[in-house]
Amino acid sequence: MPTYAYKAVEESGAHVRGALTAENRQVALNLLRERSLFPVDVREDAQKTVTGHRRGIKQRHLATFYQQLSDLLRAGVPMLRALDVLSTQDGAPPALLQVLKEVREEVVGGATLADCMIKHTHIFTELHCSMIRAGEHGGFLEDALARLAIFSEKQDELRGKLTGAMIYPAVLAFLGLAVVIFIMAFVVPKLRDHLKVENYNFMTHVVFGGCDILLTQYGYIIAFIIVAIVGIRMARRSEAGQRFLEIAKLKAPIVGNLITMVAVSRFCRILGTLLQNGVPILQSLDIAKDSAGNRVLSEHIANATENVRRGETLSVPLGESGFFPGDILSMIAVAEESNNLENVLVQIAETHETRTARMIDMSVRIVEPALLVGMALAVGAIAFALLLPILTMGSSNG
Repeated sequence: MPTYAYKAVEESGAHVRGALTAENRQVALNLLRERSLFPVDVREDAQKTVTGHRRGIKQRHLATFYQQLSDLLRAGVPMLRALDVLSTQDGAPPALLQVLKEVREEVVGGATLADCMIKHTHIFTELHCSMIRAGEHGGFLEDALARLAIFSEKQDELRGKLTGAMIYPAVLAFLGLAVVIFIMAFVVPKLRDHLKVENYNFMTHVVFGGCDILLTQYGYIIAFIIVAIVGIRMARRSEAGQRFLEIAKLKAPIVGNLITMVAVSRFCRILGTLLQNGVPILQSLDIAKDSAGNRVLSEHIANATENVRRGETLSVPLGESGFFPGDILSMIAVAEESNNLENVLVQIAETHETRTARMIDMSVRIVEPALLVGMALAVGAIAFALLLPILTMGSSNG
């Protein structure tokens, strides 16, 4: 969204300068008039224009910002003064400081914090803005910011653990594939000239066939990889493609179960947090449905919201989606009967986040030996395909 630098005159006659973010120049002019400012010069500032391509802020920096803002507001510091303090602090990313200054300018004009932040979705996600809006409407903004800080920290911790755990398997897989390609492209062709066709076994034919494909069709292989990457990127831009990829992620072997558990745990935590802070269940469901981070799950949660609106239970439509585990559905059903849904949802999130973390650790521990075994089998198959004909030739010559 573009940022406009302006020169304006106040009602007192004083000249002021500043910047604000707006969809277009006309909207910027309207915002200035709403602030009782007479615009003299308004032009787009290309150096400050906020775009979706700006590098996002790390979760830990957002968590720090949310916690600091919550502490300042809880201590009685006015919103504008708190944003002034946070937008000039040392150690924060420059991109975040710039956005906070822009948010502060918009808050001066009377806009809510959530409405200002939603204009910067490359930094503040829709989920975060929805929770802040709920906090503003419900009068628990400080608590909403504090819970957002905890939520962001947990997300950063989980992402860091997953990324760190996958570095070694990824390097191992890359090196293993490089070794196999090197053997097939440089070692096998040299040995092939010294072997007789009558001494070939089944594995020899398979290895030599793979070698021929690799050496003669490498152009098609590279083209296929490029087309696949471009196709996936194009699919992610279309509605049908995004839906297909979202379903594929949820139904993928092993990984799909982990993705589903992370999404369900996140939904339970956000919904429980909103209910604990007094937000009505229909509004809470409308906010929490996007917290799953998966389009398909969000659609099923939206359908469940309509059921709740008609006076039905929440657990039944969630169960019909096929993505919520049975134990979670049972706990939700019991919680609805006992009118303790908000506490049970947070408990579900705590339990399953811990369980998911253990599942990730276990999966990574299984992946490492599996890759080593795969590499050993590949190299062993190539060795068997080449050594057996050589031994056969030696025995026949002997």
